[in-house]
Amino acid sequence: VVFVCTANICRSPFLELTARTLAGEGAEVEFSSAGTHGFDAQPMNSEMVATMTSGSAEEFASRRLTPAILQDADLVLTAEASHRAFILEEFPQHFRKVFTVGQFAAIIDEHRDLHGRELVAAAGARRTAARPEHDIADPYRRGESAAATAADTMSRMLAVIVPRLASGSSHG
Repeated sequence: VVFVCTANICRSPFLELTARTLAGEGAEVEFSSAGTHGFDAQPMNSEMVATMTSGSAEEFASRRLTPAILQDADLVLTAEASHRAFILEEFPQHFRKVFTVGQFAAIIDEHRDLHGRELVAAAGARRTAARPEHDIADPYRRGESAAATAADTMSRMLAVIVPRLASGSSHG
């Protein structure tokens, strides 16, 4: 699973690191992140680091999204619909595996009995539009309150997504 935001220093690293913690040791699903723009090897934004309740951002380094990262991913979850559109404009072949985080969390409710790869396949087969309420607002340079709001939104979404992906990751 690859989480994507703009610069890979606020939202997507928070999603990556928090998802890893939620999945726990020995999980068969791998989480990573990348940015549609920005620079490689930048640390996570300090205001977002301050919102983390577990895990560590000390070894995190940003990276730019590449065709190889997209090709290797089973699922790509973006912070906003604009990131999803950016990816699909250049790489429409990945249409069935690119969702916003909020969009995927909403889709999970429709597939209560599916987990892991089966859930990802079912979500890709039944597409719904990404809606503005599915977006995670960018907290960059907007202060501690914006960072805390984004962290809360992402944590709630991941609490729905991660258990369903991690619990069925060994199926196929």
